[in-house]
Amino acid sequence: MATQNQEQIIIEEYIIERLLTLPKYHIILHNDDIHDMLFVVAALLQTITSLGRAGAFEIMLRAHQTGKAIIATMPRETAEFYCGELRNKGLLTTIEPA
Repeated sequence: MATQNQEQIIIEEYIIERLLTLPKYHIILHNDDIHDMLFVVAALLQTITSLGRAGAFEIMLRAHQTGKAIIATMPRETAEFYCGELRNKGLLTTIEPA
């Protein structure tokens, strides 16, 4: 008979496996002429802390130079959440299938 700890591990492994099989979506940052570069970097760091300063700066610069940049790739619901959070900060973001 499995212990409670073993059952928890099995459940966690199942959740991870399901998350890995979900369709992925890109969060796209679009360039705009309203916000300065430091504001964009700060908004990215506040919303998606795993980017780190260098990552947030690179994304901002790519969007500035090319018109858009992929911020991250994740399951749809998570991408929609982060996209909404960035929009609430005034950034133009969209999601699209990866």
